[in-house]
Amino acid sequence: MASDLDTVRVLRALFNDMPRAPQGLSHEETMAWVAQSMSDHPDGDMAYMLEHITRSSMLDIVLRLREDGYLKQDAAFDKTIELIATPEGRKTFMDSCIQAQKSSDATARLINRAKREWSDPLPLFSSDPGLVRQFVRGELSGPGPLFLEFMAREDVREIGVFAQAPDGIHEFSWGFVVEDQGAWLFYVAEVWRNGTVGGFDRFLSAWHQATTAASAERLPPVPMGLLMEDGINTFSAMTLQGAGSMSNPALRRWIGEVFIDRMLPTMAARVVDAHYDFPVESLPAH
Repeated sequence: MASDLDTVRVLRALFNDMPRAPQGLSHEETMAWVAQSMSDHPDGDMAYMLEHITRSSMLDIVLRLREDGYLKQDAAFDKTIELIATPEGRKTFMDSCIQAQKSSDATARLINRAKREWSDPLPLFSSDPGLVRQFVRGELSGPGPLFLEFMAREDVREIGVFAQAPDGIHEFSWGFVVEDQGAWLFYVAEVWRNGTVGGFDRFLSAWHQATTAASAERLPPVPMGLLMEDGINTFSAMTLQGAGSMSNPALRRWIGEVFIDRMLPTMAARVVDAHYDFPVESLPAH
């Protein structure tokens, strides 16, 4: 299985030349910086977005090949790391692999569905109601044992996820949430313990599936302006990015009582279940 250090190496190779916001910016400054970076892209903001999506897809492909393909050989993996670190190399790798990977994934899904009856996994965890209420009220718990476990991981130290413990930590029995400049970063223990192979794309699929089914399950709709982002840049399971104040009571109530308490447990269960195949309409577009 691909190690978390393998994940870090691939992330650094793929995104070494993508701009990143400076540390210490406010939420408004960060949004302005992102918008400026997108508009400054030589081919426009749409090309910037497509480039990010393409590289995220390549991340999944490389790690899957590391896990059960020809990249299990260290020499081949090292050569591929060097290849995808340059624009020309990424094009070469993409041209040779992406179509084959798409075909392989589609075939695997069909075979899996033919072998067994489809079933939904049970929720991976539940949250203490008192801790959910504290989250809604904006009462921070500070770092606890799961945050310390995460920080002690070799891959986390290698990539430098947090220079020090963030101020805005809510710890639960299943992991922790970090509030940072208009965003909520979700770290789920079972996800980091299982490694990050395919996790970013699977959380995107889980979010699309959960939000599409929200009305059928009589869940309140996603608040206006709240966006889900993958966890690549924060080395997290996923991120929720808000458009307004993080102290908005209605927004905090939805994230706490709807997302954390009712949506995230099932989403996480689907992500970590290697045998769970997301419906085609839930798969993120690449």
